[in-house]
Amino acid sequence: MPRCKNNEMNEADPAWEESCGNVFKDLGYSEDESANLAIRSHLMVVLKQMVKEKAWTQQEAARRLGVRQPRVSDLLNGHIDKFSVDMLMSWLHKLGKEVTVLVKDKEVA
Repeated sequence: MPRCKNNEMNEADPAWEESCGNVFKDLGYSEDESANLAIRSHLMVVLKQMVKEKAWTQQEAARRLGVRQPRVSDLLNGHIDKFSVDMLMSWLHKLGKEVTVLVKDKEVA
């Protein structure tokens, strides 16, 4: 299984492996794709929490987002492949949230 740089397997416990901090990278996705998936998953979690906190039905959430109910179902069921960062940011904006982006240098091992 692909691992993050400097992540060594413990021979005494081969069933356990320490994460590099990005589960998608741990699963073998490329650096670019794992970063994109991590961002999308975070935005999806925030949206899902908002729907839950406001106790909206899927129909109510769909109405507020300007989409059909199946799109909300995809969101709540974690279908990450059906969403772009741009779409998720747009939805958060519609719900009164501001999304900021931080750009920084990568740590070099």
